[in-house]
Amino acid sequence: MPRTLITGGGGFIGSHLCERFLAEGHHVICVDNFITGTLSNLDGVRTDPRFEMMGHDISHPLQIRGELNYILHFASPASPVDYLNFPIQTLKVGSLGTHNALGLAKTKGAAFLLASTSEVYGDPERHPQREDYWGNVNPIGVRGCYDEAKRFAEAITMAYHRAHNVDTHIVRIFNTYGERMRLDDGRVLPNFMGQALRDEPLTVYGDGSQTRSFCYVSDLVDGIFRLLMTDHHLPVNIGNPAEVTILEFAKEILALSGSPSPIDYRPLPQDDPKVRQPDITKARTLLSWEPKVNRHDGLKRTLEHFRERVRS
Repeated sequence: MPRTLITGGGGFIGSHLCERFLAEGHHVICVDNFITGTLSNLDGVRTDPRFEMMGHDISHPLQIRGELNYILHFASPASPVDYLNFPIQTLKVGSLGTHNALGLAKTKGAAFLLASTSEVYGDPERHPQREDYWGNVNPIGVRGCYDEAKRFAEAITMAYHRAHNVDTHIVRIFNTYGERMRLDDGRVLPNFMGQALRDEPLTVYGDGSQTRSFCYVSDLVDGIFRLLMTDHHLPVNIGNPAEVTILEFAKEILALSGSPSPIDYRPLPQDDPKVRQPDITKARTLLSWEPKVNRHDGLKRTLEHFRERVRS
Protein backbone atom coordinates (compact mmCIF):
# COMPACT_ATOMS: atom_id res chain seq x y z
CA MET A 1 0.00 0.00 0.00
CA PRO A 2 1.57 3.34 -1.01
CA ARG A 3 2.04 5.82 1.84
CA THR A 4 1.23 9.44 1.02
CA LEU A 5 1.78 12.49 3.21
CA ILE A 6 -0.32 15.61 2.57
CA THR A 7 0.63 18.84 4.33
CA GLY A 8 -2.33 21.16 4.78
CA GLY A 9 -4.55 18.09 4.56
CA GLY A 10 -7.19 19.69 6.77
CA GLY A 11 -7.77 22.53 4.33
CA PHE A 12 -10.31 22.92 1.55
CA ILE A 13 -8.27 21.29 -1.24
CA GLY A 14 -6.15 19.17 1.10
CA SER A 15 -9.15 17.35 2.56
CA HIS A 16 -10.42 16.48 -0.93
CA LEU A 17 -6.95 15.16 -1.74
CA CYS A 18 -7.02 12.97 1.38
CA GLU A 19 -10.26 11.42 0.13
CA ARG A 20 -8.91 10.89 -3.39
CA PHE A 21 -5.72 9.17 -2.28
CA LEU A 22 -7.62 6.93 0.14
CA ALA A 23 -9.93 6.02 -2.74
CA GLU A 24 -6.84 5.14 -4.80
CA GLY A 25 -5.75 2.66 -2.11
CA HIS A 26 -3.12 4.76 -0.34
CA HIS A 27 -2.34 5.07 3.35
CA VAL A 28 -2.69 8.81 3.95
CA ILE A 29 -0.87 10.88 6.57
CA CYS A 30 -2.45 14.31 6.99
CA VAL A 31 -0.21 17.01 8.50
CA ASP A 32 -1.84 20.30 9.52
CA ASN A 33 -1.58 22.92 12.25
CA PHE A 34 -5.14 24.09 11.45
CA ILE A 35 -4.27 27.76 11.16
CA THR A 36 -6.87 27.92 8.37
CA GLY A 37 -8.01 24.29 7.96
CA THR A 38 -10.59 22.57 10.15
CA LEU A 39 -10.98 19.10 11.61
CA SER A 40 -14.54 18.94 10.33
CA ASN A 41 -13.19 18.87 6.77
CA LEU A 42 -11.84 15.41 7.61
CA ASP A 43 -15.02 13.97 9.14
CA GLY A 44 -15.47 11.63 6.19
CA VAL A 45 -12.03 10.02 6.52
CA ARG A 46 -10.99 10.20 10.17
CA THR A 47 -12.36 6.73 11.00
CA ASP A 48 -10.60 5.08 8.04
CA PRO A 49 -7.84 2.81 9.43
CA ARG A 50 -5.62 3.87 6.53
CA PHE A 51 -5.83 7.54 7.59
CA GLU A 52 -3.45 9.15 10.05
CA MET A 53 -3.68 12.67 11.45
CA MET A 54 -0.69 14.67 12.72
CA GLY A 55 -1.06 18.11 14.27
CA HIS A 56 2.16 19.82 13.18
CA ASP A 57 3.44 23.06 11.62
CA ILE A 58 5.55 21.99 8.63
CA SER A 59 7.57 25.20 9.03
CA HIS A 60 9.32 23.12 11.71
CA PRO A 61 11.17 19.89 10.84
CA LEU A 62 9.10 16.71 10.69
CA GLN A 63 10.15 13.10 11.14
CA ILE A 64 8.06 10.22 9.84
CA ARG A 65 8.67 6.57 10.65
CA GLY A 66 8.65 4.06 7.84
CA GLU A 67 8.61 4.60 4.12
CA LEU A 68 6.88 7.38 2.22
CA ASN A 69 6.08 7.16 -1.47
CA TYR A 70 4.49 10.56 -2.10
CA ILE A 71 4.50 13.98 -0.42
CA LEU A 72 2.05 16.70 -1.45
CA HIS A 73 2.83 20.12 0.02
CA PHE A 74 -0.45 22.05 0.33
CA ALA A 75 0.15 23.81 3.65
CA SER A 76 -0.35 27.56 3.31
CA PRO A 77 -2.93 30.24 3.88
CA ALA A 78 -4.42 30.67 0.41
CA SER A 79 -6.97 33.48 0.50
CA PRO A 80 -6.20 37.21 0.72
CA VAL A 81 -7.95 37.47 4.10
CA ASP A 82 -5.83 34.64 5.50
CA TYR A 83 -2.43 35.57 4.15
CA LEU A 84 -2.94 39.24 5.04
CA ASN A 85 -3.78 38.12 8.60
CA PHE A 86 -0.82 35.71 8.69
CA PRO A 87 1.88 37.21 6.42
CA ILE A 88 4.88 35.87 8.35
CA GLN A 89 3.41 32.39 8.66
CA THR A 90 2.64 32.44 4.93
CA LEU A 91 6.22 33.31 4.07
CA LYS A 92 7.58 30.73 6.51
CA VAL A 93 5.44 27.85 5.24
CA GLY A 94 6.35 28.73 1.64
CA SER A 95 10.06 28.82 2.43
CA LEU A 96 10.91 26.81 5.57
CA GLY A 97 7.90 24.54 5.14
CA THR A 98 8.75 23.73 1.53
CA HIS A 99 12.38 23.15 2.53
CA ASN A 100 11.33 20.73 5.27
CA ALA A 101 8.91 18.86 3.01
CA LEU A 102 11.52 18.58 0.27
CA GLY A 103 14.12 17.37 2.76
CA LEU A 104 11.72 14.66 3.88
CA ALA A 105 11.09 13.67 0.25
CA LYS A 106 14.85 13.46 -0.35
CA THR A 107 15.39 11.32 2.78
CA LYS A 108 12.53 8.95 1.96
CA GLY A 109 13.03 8.83 -1.80
CA ALA A 110 9.45 10.03 -2.20
CA ALA A 111 7.91 11.84 -5.15
CA PHE A 112 7.08 15.44 -4.22
CA LEU A 113 4.32 17.72 -5.49
CA LEU A 114 4.21 21.44 -4.72
CA ALA A 115 0.92 23.31 -4.65
CA SER A 116 1.83 26.53 -6.40
CA THR A 117 -0.62 29.10 -7.66
CA SER A 118 -1.68 31.30 -10.54
CA GLU A 119 -0.62 34.18 -8.28
CA VAL A 120 2.96 33.61 -9.42
CA TYR A 121 1.81 35.40 -12.60
CA GLY A 122 0.79 38.44 -10.54
CA ASP A 123 -1.23 41.04 -12.44
CA PRO A 124 -0.36 39.48 -15.80
CA GLU A 125 0.64 41.33 -18.95
CA ARG A 126 0.13 38.15 -20.99
CA HIS A 127 -3.31 36.61 -21.42
CA PRO A 128 -4.17 33.80 -21.06
CA GLN A 129 -1.35 32.74 -18.74
CA ARG A 130 0.98 30.02 -20.00
CA GLU A 131 3.60 28.24 -17.91
CA ASP A 132 6.54 29.92 -19.68
CA TYR A 133 5.34 33.41 -18.60
CA TRP A 134 7.46 34.75 -15.72
CA GLY A 135 4.79 37.00 -14.29
CA ASN A 136 4.30 40.59 -13.14
CA VAL A 137 4.49 40.51 -9.34
CA ASN A 138 4.94 43.32 -6.82
CA PRO A 139 7.33 41.73 -4.28
CA ILE A 140 6.77 44.43 -1.62
CA GLY A 141 3.02 44.87 -2.06
CA VAL A 142 0.44 43.58 0.38
CA ARG A 143 0.03 40.36 -1.64
CA GLY A 144 3.79 39.82 -1.89
CA CYS A 145 3.88 37.58 1.19
CA TYR A 146 1.86 34.96 -0.70
CA ASP A 147 3.07 35.56 -4.26
CA GLU A 148 6.76 35.54 -3.38
CA ALA A 149 6.42 32.63 -0.96
CA LYS A 150 5.06 30.53 -3.83
CA ARG A 151 7.67 31.78 -6.30
CA PHE A 152 10.42 30.86 -3.83
CA ALA A 153 8.75 27.49 -3.25
CA GLU A 154 8.88 26.79 -6.99
CA ALA A 155 12.56 27.79 -7.10
CA ILE A 156 13.64 25.55 -4.22
CA THR A 157 11.56 22.68 -5.60
CA MET A 158 13.40 22.90 -8.94
CA ALA A 159 16.72 23.21 -7.07
CA TYR A 160 16.04 19.98 -5.17
CA HIS A 161 15.20 18.27 -8.42
CA ARG A 162 18.35 19.48 -10.17
CA ALA A 163 20.79 19.21 -7.25
CA HIS A 164 19.44 16.12 -5.45
CA ASN A 165 17.46 14.39 -8.21
CA VAL A 166 14.25 14.49 -6.16
CA ASP A 167 11.23 13.50 -8.25
CA THR A 168 9.40 16.82 -8.03
CA HIS A 169 6.21 18.19 -9.60
CA ILE A 170 4.67 21.68 -9.52
CA VAL A 171 0.99 22.44 -10.03
CA ARG A 172 -0.08 26.03 -10.58
CA ILE A 173 -3.63 26.16 -9.23
CA PHE A 174 -6.12 28.63 -10.63
CA ASN A 175 -9.29 29.74 -8.82
CA THR A 176 -10.88 26.62 -7.38
CA TYR A 177 -14.22 26.25 -5.62
CA GLY A 178 -16.44 23.62 -4.09
CA GLU A 179 -17.66 22.11 -0.85
CA ARG A 180 -15.62 22.87 2.31
CA MET A 181 -14.58 26.36 1.34
CA ARG A 182 -14.95 28.60 4.38
CA LEU A 183 -17.68 31.22 4.20
CA ASP A 184 -15.33 33.75 5.79
CA ASP A 185 -12.19 33.05 3.77
CA GLY A 186 -12.53 36.28 1.78
CA ARG A 187 -12.45 34.82 -1.72
CA VAL A 188 -14.99 36.02 -4.22
CA LEU A 189 -17.14 32.88 -4.44
CA PRO A 190 -17.82 32.33 -0.72
CA ASN A 191 -18.22 36.09 -0.32
CA PHE A 192 -20.90 36.24 -3.02
CA MET A 193 -22.68 33.08 -1.91
CA GLY A 194 -22.71 34.03 1.76
CA GLN A 195 -23.99 37.52 0.96
CA ALA A 196 -26.65 36.21 -1.45
CA LEU A 197 -27.92 33.63 1.03
CA ARG A 198 -28.19 36.30 3.73
CA ASP A 199 -29.81 38.78 1.29
CA GLU A 200 -26.89 41.16 1.84
CA PRO A 201 -25.38 43.36 -0.91
CA LEU A 202 -22.80 41.54 -3.04
CA THR A 203 -19.45 43.29 -2.77
CA VAL A 204 -17.86 43.93 -6.17
CA TYR A 205 -14.48 45.62 -6.23
CA GLY A 206 -13.80 48.13 -8.99
CA ASP A 207 -16.32 48.06 -11.81
CA GLY A 208 -16.42 44.26 -11.89
CA SER A 209 -14.72 44.03 -15.29
CA GLN A 210 -11.79 42.02 -13.92
CA THR A 211 -11.96 38.36 -14.90
CA ARG A 212 -11.50 35.02 -13.16
CA SER A 213 -11.72 31.38 -14.26
CA PHE A 214 -13.29 28.96 -11.77
CA CYS A 215 -12.44 25.24 -11.56
CA TYR A 216 -14.52 22.78 -9.54
CA VAL A 217 -12.50 21.00 -6.86
CA SER A 218 -12.99 17.43 -8.17
CA ASP A 219 -11.52 18.47 -11.52
CA LEU A 220 -8.52 20.06 -9.82
CA VAL A 221 -7.88 16.99 -7.64
CA ASP A 222 -7.98 14.74 -10.71
CA GLY A 223 -5.43 16.93 -12.48
CA ILE A 224 -3.16 16.90 -9.44
CA PHE A 225 -3.30 13.13 -9.16
CA ARG A 226 -2.48 12.72 -12.85
CA LEU A 227 0.44 15.14 -12.64
CA LEU A 228 1.95 13.34 -9.64
CA MET A 229 2.01 10.10 -11.61
CA THR A 230 4.06 11.59 -14.48
CA ASP A 231 7.79 12.18 -14.86
CA HIS A 232 7.24 15.86 -15.71
CA HIS A 233 9.03 18.32 -13.41
CA LEU A 234 8.22 21.79 -14.74
CA PRO A 235 5.09 23.70 -13.64
CA VAL A 236 1.69 22.77 -15.06
CA ASN A 237 -1.41 24.96 -14.96
CA ILE A 238 -4.54 23.26 -13.64
CA GLY A 239 -7.71 25.32 -13.91
CA ASN A 240 -10.81 25.93 -15.97
CA PRO A 241 -10.23 28.28 -18.92
CA ALA A 242 -13.90 29.38 -19.00
CA GLU A 243 -13.38 33.08 -18.19
CA VAL A 244 -16.04 35.30 -16.63
CA THR A 245 -16.06 38.89 -15.35
CA ILE A 246 -16.65 39.39 -11.66
CA LEU A 247 -19.82 41.36 -12.38
CA GLU A 248 -21.19 38.57 -14.59
CA PHE A 249 -20.25 36.09 -11.89
CA ALA A 250 -22.12 38.08 -9.24
CA LYS A 251 -25.22 38.06 -11.44
CA GLU A 252 -24.91 34.27 -11.90
CA ILE A 253 -24.85 33.79 -8.12
CA LEU A 254 -27.89 36.04 -7.69
CA ALA A 255 -29.84 34.14 -10.33
CA LEU A 256 -28.87 30.75 -8.93
CA SER A 257 -29.73 31.67 -5.35
CA GLY A 258 -32.85 33.68 -6.13
CA SER A 259 -31.54 36.43 -3.86
CA PRO A 260 -32.85 40.01 -4.21
CA SER A 261 -29.48 41.38 -3.06
CA PRO A 262 -28.16 44.50 -4.78
CA ILE A 263 -24.53 44.94 -5.85
CA ASP A 264 -22.27 47.15 -3.73
CA TYR A 265 -19.28 48.56 -5.62
CA ARG A 266 -16.07 49.15 -3.65
CA PRO A 267 -12.58 50.44 -4.59
CA LEU A 268 -10.28 47.87 -6.22
CA PRO A 269 -7.68 46.47 -3.77
CA GLN A 270 -3.96 47.00 -4.38
CA ASP A 271 -2.38 44.65 -6.95
CA ASP A 272 -5.67 42.85 -7.60
CA PRO A 273 -5.18 40.99 -10.92
CA LYS A 274 -7.24 42.42 -13.78
CA VAL A 275 -7.39 39.11 -15.65
CA ARG A 276 -6.91 35.46 -14.75
CA GLN A 277 -7.28 32.61 -17.25
CA PRO A 278 -5.15 29.48 -17.54
CA ASP A 279 -3.71 28.17 -20.77
CA ILE A 280 -4.17 24.43 -20.17
CA THR A 281 -2.56 23.20 -23.39
CA LYS A 282 0.15 21.43 -21.40
CA ALA A 283 -2.35 19.71 -19.08
CA ARG A 284 -4.37 18.56 -22.08
CA THR A 285 -1.37 17.10 -23.92
CA LEU A 286 0.67 15.84 -20.97
CA LEU A 287 -2.09 14.60 -18.67
CA SER A 288 -5.01 14.08 -21.05
CA TRP A 289 -6.83 16.32 -18.58
CA GLU A 290 -9.43 19.01 -18.90
CA PRO A 291 -12.24 20.11 -16.59
CA LYS A 292 -15.46 18.09 -16.73
CA VAL A 293 -17.77 20.01 -14.37
CA ASN A 294 -19.33 23.09 -15.94
CA ARG A 295 -19.67 26.21 -13.83
CA HIS A 296 -23.46 26.06 -13.45
CA ASP A 297 -23.41 22.51 -12.08
CA GLY A 298 -20.45 23.17 -9.80
CA LEU A 299 -21.97 26.37 -8.45
CA LYS A 300 -25.27 24.61 -7.76
CA ARG A 301 -23.51 21.93 -5.68
CA THR A 302 -21.45 24.52 -3.83
CA LEU A 303 -24.45 26.75 -3.12
CA GLU A 304 -26.28 23.85 -1.45
CA HIS A 305 -23.24 23.29 0.77
CA PHE A 306 -23.18 26.97 1.77
CA ARG A 307 -26.94 27.04 2.27
CA GLU A 308 -26.55 24.38 4.97
CA ARG A 309 -23.71 26.34 6.54
CA VAL A 310 -25.71 29.57 6.67
CA ARG A 311 -28.68 27.76 8.22
CA SER A 312 -26.49 26.25 10.93
